[in-house]
Amino acid sequence: MTTATLSPAAPTKGARLALLIGGIAAVGFGIAVLAWPTKAAVALTGVIASYAIISGIVYAALGVFSKELGAGGRIGHILLGILYVIAGVYAFSSLQQSAAFLALFLTIMVGVMWIVEGFTALFSLGQSGSSGLTIVFAILSVIAGFTLLSSPLWGAVFLWWFLGVALIVLGGLNAVRAIARKKA
Repeated sequence: MTTATLSPAAPTKGARLALLIGGIAAVGFGIAVLAWPTKAAVALTGVIASYAIISGIVYAALGVFSKELGAGGRIGHILLGILYVIAGVYAFSSLQQSAAFLALFLTIMVGVMWIVEGFTALFSLGQSGSSGLTIVFAILSVIAGFTLLSSPLWGAVFLWWFLGVALIVLGGLNAVRAIARKKA
């Protein structure tokens, strides 16, 4: 019986390559988000719709072919699969409208989460190590949440723009880290 040994550089080289590829891909997606925001949103919606259809087929197949599930589990899986497929097909049939709905839905969800997060921070003020920072965080979180909810359309535009900039900056930093790692 023989065992293969890996040199210590092998995982490092793979991690560096993954950082570089991931960084370059993030920069590319970030540029696409900023240069073609509508097309990028529609493309993302198409990816999500494809995922929904594939997941629906898998759930339905599990419901039909699984021997371990009882009647309720089989029916549940089949119904869930049908719902996923319907949602995916509907999203494909009107990608522009689905992308707009998805953007507004996510913006409202983020706004609500920021408000809840701010109040949660205030309610746990006694357990925090820094009361002043916790209060500032809570106030900013609640204000940011209400700002998103007061104008979800502008909030969606801002979050999309922020995502594009973040992808470019963080992807660029990862690519530079991967290149610098080689020299070290």
